[in-house]
Amino acid sequence: MDGTLMDRQWHWQEPGTAWRGVGVYHVTLTVPSREALLGTLVIPQDDPSLATVERTPLGNAVVDELYVMCRHYPDIRILQFCLMPDHLHAVIQVTRVMATSIRSVLRGFWQGVKKHGRAYTLSLAPELNSRTTTEGPPLSLAPELNSGTTTEGRYPFPVFTERPFIRPLSRRGQLNTMIRYVQMNPQRLATKRLMPGFFRVQRGIVVDGRSYDGVGNVALLHAGSYMPVHVRHTMVEAAAHGDNKALRDYMNGCVLAARGGSVMVSPFISADEKRVMNVLLKERWPFIVLADNGFRNYYKPTDILFDACAAGRVLILSPWPYDAGKRHISRSDCVALNTMAEEISACLTGKK
Repeated sequence: MDGTLMDRQWHWQEPGTAWRGVGVYHVTLTVPSREALLGTLVIPQDDPSLATVERTPLGNAVVDELYVMCRHYPDIRILQFCLMPDHLHAVIQVTRVMATSIRSVLRGFWQGVKKHGRAYTLSLAPELNSRTTTEGPPLSLAPELNSGTTTEGRYPFPVFTERPFIRPLSRRGQLNTMIRYVQMNPQRLATKRLMPGFFRVQRGIVVDGRSYDGVGNVALLHAGSYMPVHVRHTMVEAAAHGDNKALRDYMNGCVLAARGGSVMVSPFISADEKRVMNVLLKERWPFIVLADNGFRNYYKPTDILFDACAAGRVLILSPWPYDAGKRHISRSDCVALNTMAEEISACLTGKK
């Protein structure tokens, strides 16, 4: 990650404390090639809840380096970590203001794991160099590196070429959510491996002349009956002044329609719309979510949607490509997505 993007993610922190002060951070270190150099996912009995990751020697070295960092900086505690086949997640806490910045600390951690990466590929060099050839098709470096041609002298092959991603956790409830996210990583990867169809990013899904990218059960576009969920501002205002009948009747109507076989369609932005979505999840009714950002190749649905997606009850659509710099939904995005939900519902139900 380049320094400009990292700085944008930190601009809202208090001056002088963003990097040195007490805080909790989510750190992700990734093998940029996304090759399984750190471990192997094991799924006993094809049960995702039993999934574990068996570490490779390089994976063990990366975890050891995490503890080396804490020994060098006693004011840092590891609250949770999870090593995956191609990346490491860690939630760390800075307990006191430090003389150095957290990004400097993690730069040192990164330098340490880069040395282990170089040592790993250097250990492969004798075998791989002995297999080089100037005739015929190029040889693979090794199954685990899955690289291209082999050339004398190109070792050690760099493994960790990108800095760790650092995200501050400052909002209420964010820490518990992130710890659960880290803990559930093996189970989620196992679920994706066992049911790849519902988690593969699908491009160019056309509805009513508009193209969407999607994740989830595309068969939900053929259900026959659809209804948008859009709680109007007037309903919320009336409820705030003691008259909640219109809001209550509308939300109840949405749930009753879902029970009657309609697929709900919405970005589910407002708190009341999210309450409707929570009922749909609890009662296991299918629905379509419109997202304000697109999907990375390794996208995973959020905690609240993951299990429903795995069960084929959710389709997530986005009309826009993924924007790594986007942090908040704008009002114009909200208006556009609500309009699209109404268009999709009308088109697929045959009302247009």
